[in-house]
Amino acid sequence: MTASDPIQEAAMAEAGAWLADGEARLDRARVGAAAEAVGRVERMGDGIALVSGLPDIRLMELLDMGEGRRAFALTLDTGRIGAVMMDDGAGIAAGSPVRGTGQVVTVPVGPGLLGRVVDPLGRPLDGGGAVKATETLPVERPAPAIMDRDLVTEPVETGLLVVDALFALGRGQRELIVGDRATGKTAVAVDTIINQAHSDMICVYVAVGQRASAVRRVIDAVKRFGAPERTVFVVAGAGAPAGLQWMAPFAGMTIAEAVRDAGGHALIVIDDLTRHAATHRELALLTREPPGREAYPGD
Repeated sequence: MTASDPIQEAAMAEAGAWLADGEARLDRARVGAAAEAVGRVERMGDGIALVSGLPDIRLMELLDMGEGRRAFALTLDTGRIGAVMMDDGAGIAAGSPVRGTGQVVTVPVGPGLLGRVVDPLGRPLDGGGAVKATETLPVERPAPAIMDRDLVTEPVETGLLVVDALFALGRGQRELIVGDRATGKTAVAVDTIINQAHSDMICVYVAVGQRASAVRRVIDAVKRFGAPERTVFVVAGAGAPAGLQWMAPFAGMTIAEAVRDAGGHALIVIDDLTRHAATHRELALLTREPPGREAYPGD
């Protein structure tokens, strides 16, 4: 035996203990792979559930709240999740069990949505039966890198002379319509959709927090003067849960991006972002995010 033998033996013992610990962890993972983690609702109110006991939940993951009700994880804090209900949340109270699904919020996309009125989850609102979608996509996806985007070289004809002559819009461009109440902001957007009746453009109209009567007028106008078979209506009205109102623009954008990815062109109108910002502020305050200017969240 040499003088280095005790050191080598100690190193080998330490390595053996490390390997044994790793094998034990792997065995526990194999045994518990099918085990289902169950969390609990700490507080429930105003469409928000504060959930604990689910450390492996990711952002925007669907949560099974029991009794067929679902929510999604909007905020992730240490030991606690801010979950937004996707329905009325009736029957959910403190102590109710919550399970993760391992799936993020998705929306159906494809030609089966054309001419349909759906909510942000793709559920039909027009009584026309289930949506025949070709696939589903997550509502939160990374945006294309700047270098991957094409230059804005092709115009979008709105049909409004003053807009097309002075404030020309291009395919791939975003434009904000600003104005006081009842000044015709929605009318400009709807006229633009109607003007695409004879173009190759697929239109997506997203209604956020709008009255049912106002949404009905828009749908009727498109059906009467435009091309409803080339338009998708995503509606989260004033009576919809705050979670659906918050998700509506993301769902509409996902539907439009699917058209782009398939080689087509899409025009999306979000009516309106002021209500969406108010909903975002409401959810942020209820999930106890640090407030910023005018109580809006930092993001």
